[in-house]
Amino acid sequence: MCWDAQAVMLLRYLRIAKGGVRAEAETRRMIAEKVAALAEAQLAAMAATLKGGKKHHVAKKALTVYATRVRRNRRRLSK
Repeated sequence: MCWDAQAVMLLRYLRIAKGGVRAEAETRRMIAEKVAALAEAQLAAMAATLKGGKKHHVAKKALTVYATRVRRNRRRLSK
């Protein structure tokens, strides 16, 4: 996930640096995605906690949400 996150940051910065409509859309999307990812990760962690999961299991559930979103963004931005 670390390499994908670095790639997404670079690709987003390049897109935003170009300016224009695509840059504005990417900026809005980035902010909205962060809020949605946080909410989804919190729900995943809460569900794992309520099921009696150990700390490492709860953390893995939350991080899986972020890893999935980061991977999708890398693919989308690499096109």
